[in-house]
Amino acid sequence: MKGGLVKLRNGILRTMGTMSAKPRISRRIAAIAESATLAVDGKAKALKAAGRPVIGFGAGEPDFPTPDYIVKAAIDAASKPANHRYTPTPGLPELRDAIVAKTLRDSNYVITADQVLVTNGGKQSVYQSFASIIDPGDEVILPSPFWTTYPECIKLAGGVSVEVFADESQNYLVTVDQLEAARTPKTKALLFCSPSNPTGSVYSAEQVKAIGQWALAHGIWVISDEIYEHLLYDGATAPSLPVVVPEMADQTIIINGVAKTYAMTGWRVGWMIGPKDVIKAATNLQSHLSSNVSNISQRAAIAAVTGDLTAVHEMGVAFDRRRKLIVDLLNKIPGVTCPTPTGAFYVYPSVKGVLGKEIRGKRPQTSAELATLILDEVEVAAVPGEAFGPSGYLRFSYALSDDDIVEGIGRVAKLLSEAK
Repeated sequence: MKGGLVKLRNGILRTMGTMSAKPRISRRIAAIAESATLAVDGKAKALKAAGRPVIGFGAGEPDFPTPDYIVKAAIDAASKPANHRYTPTPGLPELRDAIVAKTLRDSNYVITADQVLVTNGGKQSVYQSFASIIDPGDEVILPSPFWTTYPECIKLAGGVSVEVFADESQNYLVTVDQLEAARTPKTKALLFCSPSNPTGSVYSAEQVKAIGQWALAHGIWVISDEIYEHLLYDGATAPSLPVVVPEMADQTIIINGVAKTYAMTGWRVGWMIGPKDVIKAATNLQSHLSSNVSNISQRAAIAAVTGDLTAVHEMGVAFDRRRKLIVDLLNKIPGVTCPTPTGAFYVYPSVKGVLGKEIRGKRPQTSAELATLILDEVEVAAVPGEAFGPSGYLRFSYALSDDDIVEGIGRVAKLLSEAK
């Protein structure tokens, strides 16, 4: 940029120097990668809008509409002037109280309203959690495969991600021995997600207890993402870590929200639950970052968390059916191995048996290359394993119709059958 004149507030002109010696974008933000899942979903939607018959398995977004009684609560709220104004940064008192009651109902975890901070979706809770407890140089143990946003939030807080990988032979579940091998004097926190995005794996109560006791013994914080808590199958349970290990309550932050359970991804309401001092610190940050969450969305969230779970269970029945369908279809493809998940709405098949083989004149060596080939050749969008950890895997969301699952995986199967 060339020099020039800049008019200051007092009307004085001064010469503006060049910016060539300084980066235009801060190093901190320039280091952040775009969300891979949203990028894949965005590309699929753009192709669809252009008239292409793309089937997108990319985004973790239920295809169901938000239940009517929740929508009605928002419509009613929009007509009330009180909801047109700022409200307390931590969230509407009625919503915080409702989250306290919901947490007791669903997790048997006793908390108080001043342990709750309502955020603009679960992502903001993740960011604020790390920002509130991590200092530059602190290490965060990150079980892999992991959701794409976790390492970027750790990086924004100045922390260092220490990845611990569990492959399909472990059903993608890390062990205490693996965590201990990754622990150093710089370890400050562990990210824990069960049911898991991207794998759908669920830790048993015994595994949760062992991990909680390990964290307690070493004074390690746990940030526990529980947003898929109601999406469980085959009798699986997902106990909340501070319930299984009560002594961990003072060093655990829970992430949750309405997005997945109630098909409310676009409403942007999440929350943090944690020790009062952490919640106060995160509230101070949010007061400058985004003030309060939309009051209309908060009123809708009150209806969601105080209502019965009938609609949630109905969606769960559909997800369970789709889960079995997609696992069966994927496991019939030579070179593909798909463990059966017991939570969330994702499958995470290994495609290592396909990599390196010739498919329509190309030899994909990585899952990223394979995902590109699948999109280009048969117009099916999946997220490659590189977005979540090591290469060799694809993530498919089954939060779409049965017909789309059959058609989409059928296209993939036909393409990969050509591998040689």
